Amino acid sequence: MADERLVHVIDDDETVRDSLAVLLSSVGIPSRVYASADLFLSACPDLKSGCVIADVRLPGKSGLELLADLTQLGRTVSVILITGHADVPLAVQAMKQGADDFIVKPLDGELLIAAVRAGLSKVHDHDEQEAERADAVKRLAHLSPREREVLDGLVLGKPNKVIAFELNISPRTVEIYRANVMQKVQVASLSKLIRLTLLATGRAQ
Repeated sequence: MADERLVHVIDDDETVRDSLAVLLSSVGIPSRVYASADLFLSACPDLKSGCVIADVRLPGKSGLELLADLTQLGRTVSVILITGHADVPLAVQAMKQGADDFIVKPLDGELLIAAVRAGLSKVHDHDEQEAERADAVKRLAHLSPREREVLDGLVLGKPNKVIAFELNISPRTVEIYRANVMQKVQVASLSKLIRLTLLATGRAQ
């Protein structure tokens, strides 16, 4: 089962763990359950994506401490915290620390499923963007220093004549470099070339 679709349920109450696993299974979402944050971290040391549902109050490491650990490790995981206490300051703190949602028990099944789906969708989108960015960086790595200089000028919107003047080459040579760049990075238009460059540098929207 793919990590990006897997939901990790962490709660020291076995009844809650089992009921959440059944709820998720009823809508086709796979899950694994853990009695503590420490057991979860031991079982999933290299977790890269997916969704975590964790009780705020756990034996050992708390849900908030787990959230902080996941954030510090830079893991792309959606985190939904649940609690048996309607504590507004705690909810605000959790959201500021990066929790995707904060849900009070008794849990509303539809609300929880909606939160899980939103979290999984966010993680999936992020993973796709990272894969595209990595591909763009890889493509641009094949360019020569001069080709990269011409590309930088194009991305800044400079006309061929300006790029040629700044690089002390002819406008025709700029055109040749531009064609070579497009062929190397495998794009068919200037707009796609610019988007690829912005994506590689983290500036694409």
